[in-house]
Amino acid sequence: MELLYSALILACFFTLVSPDAQGDALYALKGSLNASSGQLPDWNENQVNPCTWSKITCDDSYNVIMVSLSNMRFSGTLSPKIGALKTLNTLSLQGNGITGKIPEEVGNLTNLTMLDLDHNQLSGEIPPSLGNLKKLQFLFLSQNNLTGTIPQSLSSLPSLINLQLDSNGLTGQIPERLFEVPKYNFTGNHLNCGFNSSHQCESDSGGAPSKSKTGMVVGIVVGFSGFVLIVGLLLFFFRGRHKGYRREVFVDVAGEVDRRIEFGQLKRFLWTELQIATDNFSEKNVLGQGGFGKVYKGVFPDNTKIAVKRLTDYESPGGDAAFHREVEMISVAVHRNLLRLIGFCTTPTERLLVYPFMQNLSVAYRLRELKPGEAVLDWPTRKRVALGTARGLEYLHEHCNPKIIHRDVKAANVLLDEDFEAVVGDFGLAKLVDVRKTNVTTQVRGTMGHIAPEYLSTGKSSEKTDVFGYGIMLLELVTGQRAIDFSRLEEEDDVLLLDHVKKLQREKRLHAIVDRNLNKNYNILEVEMMIQVALLCTQASPEERPAMSVVVRMLEGEGLAERWEEWQHVEVTRRQEYERLQRRFDWGEDSIYNQDAIELSGGR
Repeated sequence: MELLYSALILACFFTLVSPDAQGDALYALKGSLNASSGQLPDWNENQVNPCTWSKITCDDSYNVIMVSLSNMRFSGTLSPKIGALKTLNTLSLQGNGITGKIPEEVGNLTNLTMLDLDHNQLSGEIPPSLGNLKKLQFLFLSQNNLTGTIPQSLSSLPSLINLQLDSNGLTGQIPERLFEVPKYNFTGNHLNCGFNSSHQCESDSGGAPSKSKTGMVVGIVVGFSGFVLIVGLLLFFFRGRHKGYRREVFVDVAGEVDRRIEFGQLKRFLWTELQIATDNFSEKNVLGQGGFGKVYKGVFPDNTKIAVKRLTDYESPGGDAAFHREVEMISVAVHRNLLRLIGFCTTPTERLLVYPFMQNLSVAYRLRELKPGEAVLDWPTRKRVALGTARGLEYLHEHCNPKIIHRDVKAANVLLDEDFEAVVGDFGLAKLVDVRKTNVTTQVRGTMGHIAPEYLSTGKSSEKTDVFGYGIMLLELVTGQRAIDFSRLEEEDDVLLLDHVKKLQREKRLHAIVDRNLNKNYNILEVEMMIQVALLCTQASPEERPAMSVVVRMLEGEGLAERWEEWQHVEVTRRQEYERLQRRFDWGEDSIYNQDAIELSGGR
């Protein structure tokens, strides 16, 4: 008995001190990737529990479920030992310089839902063992040096919804069943798309779409509702600066979409994690407050900075399930000018959303709340903000299904990343508009001065109410002023920024419009152009406002002159009619104060 007991003790001892299989596999991966001393410094071979390492996510049982090593400039190969990570559901190594083959052992990762190896220098054939990954939803192998044929085994992946194999050296025939995947891209290879004429695709070696060829077929995911549309794109038009192939064009022709939908990487946080990160939601960490709740700055133990939005109206119809569906929809909207959702947290009384922290805060802060010593937004940056915000809204309106209407577009909801690029936040928090049912919603949300007149009077919003709010935001960018400012009552009657700008524009006093903090460092012609776009966006009639895709083109210099000339003609006619009616009912200066006249017009 004592020997048996001792043997059990020894077995337990060796189990405890032997290297953890997960940590061993990850450390081998670090070595094969040729990680430098500054890369992954906390990946320590003597620390057997990798759940404390950076770029690693574990579940509650300390199983590694996510490895995210994108854009870290690795130059090595993939270790075959990676196949030991049996609980892994997300492996992201996109945007490195990884060479060599994709190990057959990747096929052992049977819990994998996302495999992202885009933009590396991988060579050899696609391993047929990937057909074992029955839970795989996202397979991204674009922009590598892969050769050979596409394995038939990929046709047996029942969960696959996004397959990107473009810009490799693949040959042969594409398996017919892969055309049933909701979203795919096979261009930039030497592939035969099959006997079905509807499955034609590009096969030129350069990987750039040819204007002389037609019939390219791409699959586009148009919603998590399961409704899938396969759209044939007959022609791609590239603007002068978009030279060469851009994979994003399959969702957004403007070339600004981050195609790598990261819903598979969305994390459900514990309440205690966010409580600790925000110092128990301390008021000193409040970044801002809006119609949906407060936003807190937080810091995780690995020094990752986050922004936590603590929603106020969590008691929404449908409860927890409805909230989850809304979160799913928000997570699918991925664009460089939209704030990316990292994760969420729910409790019986709380709903929280977790975003990356934007170190340059909001446009409103940079315009009006700067601390001494902080730099003012220069004019070129303001132009980039205008265009980036327009592109983000265009994506929400025209490339999401259901379309997403923001309903509170303003400078305070446009954030600035480390490069001062515009990132639209707070989208999708209001009810999503399902275009298959209706084109309006009925709960008024927004900020006075930014709300379109028809939305305020009827409670009905559409993408054109966002266009109005965007126009006001442009005026904020030009003037640096708030949408409503009662201090202007001292000098004039125009409390609304829109009326104030219109008056100065009619008087040809453009320099008086521009933010004084710019110290005259701006191009007056560009200022005039931005004001013209703003006034077109803020027309009283929603039908006369341009769509955001048109706004993007106008900001890029296409079609503004024609629209502005037409607007001026209509505006002059309206003003003349208004003045005619005013003269008709004008009783003279004294009659306004004639109490007898007023009493005679009253009840008797």
